[in-house]
Amino acid sequence: MEKPTEISSAKMFDGYNKRYKHFSPTLGCSMTFHIYFPPSSSPSHKFPVLYWLSGLTCTDENFITKSGAQRVASSEGVVLIAPDTSPRGLNVEGESDSWDFGVGAGFYLNATQEKWKNWQMYDYIVKELPLLLTENFPQLDTSRASIFGHSMGGHGALTIYLKNLDKYKSVSAFAPIVNPINCPWGQKAFTNYLGENKAAWQEYDATCLVSKFNNVSATILIDQGDEDKFLKEQLLPHKLEEACRKVNVPLLLRIQPGYDHSYYFIATFIDDHIRHHAQALNL
Repeated sequence: MEKPTEISSAKMFDGYNKRYKHFSPTLGCSMTFHIYFPPSSSPSHKFPVLYWLSGLTCTDENFITKSGAQRVASSEGVVLIAPDTSPRGLNVEGESDSWDFGVGAGFYLNATQEKWKNWQMYDYIVKELPLLLTENFPQLDTSRASIFGHSMGGHGALTIYLKNLDKYKSVSAFAPIVNPINCPWGQKAFTNYLGENKAAWQEYDATCLVSKFNNVSATILIDQGDEDKFLKEQLLPHKLEEACRKVNVPLLLRIQPGYDHSYYFIATFIDDHIRHHAQALNL
């Protein structure tokens, strides 16, 4: 695999935000991602990694510039990895026609429909990116990994975690799309990426997956604002809560009064999430 090129660097809380570019064989295009490296006390020290998956319309930059996650990541000694949300620059007809599908809306799945064959974000996140990190950043211990995200990225984090319980120590999410087969965003994306086979849709639905992959040891943490305009139609957290209860999967769903779907909400509760993962990663 081609070595990633560093394209920017900025010091923050004694560590560094660094942005990289590389060609992705999985997606067939150039991709960017951010890494926040906490300060290191010795060259031989290896850090656990925490992947952040962003929501619709986002790039690899939103979380790094808006969340404030670096403060606690620095003190807890956890590396943050923030990839992009879809392939870019492929010029597939219709890829930018709507904000909730195509570019910036990869839904962290492997598309099976020919037109969208490059939309293989599941394999990019689960397979390619960890290998790229292992090969190029010796200070990272990618065998100690956790994953979290927001909205579409919360959906990505939950589904990837449940299907790969051996690869990730913990998961959390902010306002995730937990039952995409039953909401407009999910139905639009799944119809176009996966076709009409509803059984294929269930493979990327956390509420469906939790009944199958329920050997979950670490509590799943979800924060959801009750003033979120997408709560009732798109996010449906209580569907996941019900599914977890049925199979005794530990879920802490916190409904936060007055909060919306924005990064103001994420920044308010991000410290809890970083500590949740730091505890699981450092056991």
